[in-house]
Amino acid sequence: MAPIQDHPLRYALANELHARPFPSLTVPCRAVYLAIKQPSHAAGRDKAQDLAHLVDLLDRFGTAHPSPGATHFSARIGQNMLKWEQHTEFVTYTVFLKGLGQRPYDPADFDVFPEEWLEQAPGVRVTSAMIRIAPRPDDADIAEKVDDWMVPESVAISRVLDDDAVVAGDFRIDPAGHQRFAVFTAEDVGQRRVGRIVQRLCEIETYKTMSMLGFSRVREIGPRMGEIDTDLSQLMAAMTGSTAPEEETLKALLSVSAELEALSARSSFRLGATFAYEALVHKRIEVLRESRFQGRQTFAEFMTRRYLPAMRTVKSSEARLGSMADRAMRAGDLLRTRVEVQRSAQNQQLLESMDQRAEAQLHLQKTVEGLSVVAISYYAVSLVSYLLYPLATPLGLTKGSLTALVVLPVVAVVALMIRRIRKSMDPSGKQL
Repeated sequence: MAPIQDHPLRYALANELHARPFPSLTVPCRAVYLAIKQPSHAAGRDKAQDLAHLVDLLDRFGTAHPSPGATHFSARIGQNMLKWEQHTEFVTYTVFLKGLGQRPYDPADFDVFPEEWLEQAPGVRVTSAMIRIAPRPDDADIAEKVDDWMVPESVAISRVLDDDAVVAGDFRIDPAGHQRFAVFTAEDVGQRRVGRIVQRLCEIETYKTMSMLGFSRVREIGPRMGEIDTDLSQLMAAMTGSTAPEEETLKALLSVSAELEALSARSSFRLGATFAYEALVHKRIEVLRESRFQGRQTFAEFMTRRYLPAMRTVKSSEARLGSMADRAMRAGDLLRTRVEVQRSAQNQQLLESMDQRAEAQLHLQKTVEGLSVVAISYYAVSLVSYLLYPLATPLGLTKGSLTALVVLPVVAVVALMIRRIRKSMDPSGKQL
């Protein structure tokens, strides 16, 4: 008996669930993180360029290449560990360095990415971060270090994973151009759990930044949306007051509708991606299972106060754009109905006038037919008279008397012939 055949994608789909393993980190250590994205049309970019850029970095350290078409890769570069991931719109590089370095958040740590290699990147930096992973001291020492390393106004700090670790993040860009994060872990926390915490922090920062691109987009189109809204309101007022010809108003409404559809089409991907990234931010924070640290704001509270209003602006702008498009469509439908009704009334009037003209033409035709009887009879009497003149003398009649005698029979015959011709014609004047 032959074995059952597998679906061609069975193994690929199963392996996709395990495609991005968490790093295994030994405390103490530190990490530098970089996310790169093309400025526009990033989702449709040539992803082979991302892989080529990774290979260029690996060649500088003499490291083996990933397999063709890979979307994730981990390898050692020099004394450090590299983790590379390719996403729909961006790629990320995370390098893990041993120890805590000579000083906290030393910009020199970022030199693990050669300057020339950074200049050749197929895109621009979306975000970058420096993460410090250290053994957990007492809470007072953690608070002192965080206040020394980060700006208190923008810092979020909390206990995570049932108090297995304390994480802190400064969402303000430091003078070196990076975000700062700190992870303080208990002694019995496993290496993979530490890796998951670091990975979650990197994802929170990246997805937060990517979703803010949607906020930038709605701020860009906001003024034009306001102008279109004003134009739409004026057109609807013109419809109500009948102050402008319907044809011109309909043309203007169709122009507004077309611009709204174009605006919606250009923004739909970015707005949709924004909501997806926002959901990922909240989900990544949720899995950290935060609890408060010394009354400080948690990551969730920071997002609620600083990040969530921007996302609400995006959602309200999307709803406003959709509402304006619907309003323009309904107004256009209403105006088209009004124009069609007016055209139907005009067509009815035209048909009535055509009926009147046809009736007048029929009367005129009858008058002409009557005159035709007289004219034809005149010529017919003359012809018959000429034929009968030789018989006038034998009959003892004068020419005038003979002509008078033939007038009535000739007229009757002519009238009968014309009547028969009319009966053989349909009402439109065409011969049956």
